[in-house]
Amino acid sequence: MTEKSPIPNDPDADIHDGGDEPAFEWMKPAPKSTAADARPAGAADAPRDSSKRAPKEGNAPAEPLAGQQPESRADRKAAEAAETGPEPALFAEPLPTSALQVRPPEAEVERRNHEREQAANAKPLAPRIFQVLLAVFYPVVLLILAIRAVASPLFLWVEYYRPGFPGDGYGFNADDRMTYGSYAVDYLTNWSGPRYLGDLVNQNGEKLFKEGEVAHMADVKTVILSAFGAGALMIIIGIIAMIYLRKRSTGGIRRGLFAGSIVTLVLIIGLGTLAALGWQQFFTDFHHIFFANGTWTFALDDTLIRLFPGQYWMDSGIAIGALVFLTALLTLIFTWPTRRRRGLPPRNEAAAEDAANTDTEAPVETGVPEK
Repeated sequence: MTEKSPIPNDPDADIHDGGDEPAFEWMKPAPKSTAADARPAGAADAPRDSSKRAPKEGNAPAEPLAGQQPESRADRKAAEAAETGPEPALFAEPLPTSALQVRPPEAEVERRNHEREQAANAKPLAPRIFQVLLAVFYPVVLLILAIRAVASPLFLWVEYYRPGFPGDGYGFNADDRMTYGSYAVDYLTNWSGPRYLGDLVNQNGEKLFKEGEVAHMADVKTVILSAFGAGALMIIIGIIAMIYLRKRSTGGIRRGLFAGSIVTLVLIIGLGTLAALGWQQFFTDFHHIFFANGTWTFALDDTLIRLFPGQYWMDSGIAIGALVFLTALLTLIFTWPTRRRRGLPPRNEAAAEDAANTDTEAPVETGVPEK
């Protein structure tokens, strides 16, 4: 065969064999320095040809040999990113919590701590207001209820038939007094006009009450009904206060009634002392407060004096004071701030707990002898 003769066809021969020139550009081996720099730190390559690996020591990751191309697509992307470098950020947005890392000035910290302590120690204003209302209304309501109990036919019957009550020197017996006195007491609490008393006549057909007496009873009725209306309003407000305190303030009702009972006892003791020192002066000053001069003084033979002598008003004052005093005293006893009512443990349990806390906080002996 000559050099010009054709080459026989070999089925295993690659007619496109171009020597060491790779068929694709990416198959070209990278320079030694570029391949070493492009490999990301800590990345472990897994080449398929184990014969081309560099020898490893221990568990160190295998490094590709010089001229070896990363065989996975992720490795190639990482190598390209290492060559080009990171893209410059256009702008840097602060983190949402970056402001929390800035400590405010000391003055601002102290101000916030002070406001926080005040908010923790502050108590709501509404419970205090309702407790004060209970304390103020309680003695007034008790006084009005006691007056209502005395201004009744039952108290009249007790007075007229009790031993030692002075009789009428002008002809009224106990039955006459009970009949006519009941009309006068009923007039104070009903809604009838002055004719309710002005049209009454005695056994002789004469008017039982004079015009001056009827006018004074009308004035007394105005004072009594006004007091009863004020008392009813105070009771309604007191019930509202109790409902509110029961829901919003533990022990608020008890504290309000306790303070009201103390105020009531002080007032009753003071007024009782004044009345005992001079009843006539006390009775006169009381009428000067509510009635004009000359409208409440009558002769001894007038019907009002015969039905309601001085002893009756003295007994009425004692009865009113006793009812108010006993009720306030019972309220004081039942609302006394004991440890159980205040929600505190008994004294023996508290002492045992304090002793246990003292033993717990005692210093531990180290065993070193004292010098």
